[in-house]
Amino acid sequence: MSEKVVFSQLSRKFIDENDATPAEAQQVVYYSLAIGHHLGVIDCLEAALTCPWDDYLAWIATLEAGSEARRKMEGVPKYGEIVIDINHVPMLANAFDKARAAQTSQQKEWSTMLLSMLHDIYQENAIYLMVRRLRD
Repeated sequence: MSEKVVFSQLSRKFIDENDATPAEAQQVVYYSLAIGHHLGVIDCLEAALTCPWDDYLAWIATLEAGSEARRKMEGVPKYGEIVIDINHVPMLANAFDKARAAQTSQQKEWSTMLLSMLHDIYQENAIYLMVRRLRD
């Protein structure tokens, strides 16, 4: 049995929208999307990064021991999945950027990809990541 960790990024949401939303109302749309599970909005997640289980554990071990970022990423082994949203962006971006100095080339590549996804969330805070442990 092989295990892996998959980072899936929100790629789109299905909502019935006939007209373009005025800029002034965009925050209302974001709020509606945030509670969308209660309104019948469907999230479409797309796999953006996959790494083998043991390599994931080694990668997150490069984060500062006891840090909030490391505890967040250790949620995958502990709970099987975590969500990364706009609230986690500064903490995780700083931690993974700092950790790059001690990472292997593969880990640096994953960190670069994750930092890019975090930047996407920063630019459009309706985006989030679902990080899940999968067993084949």
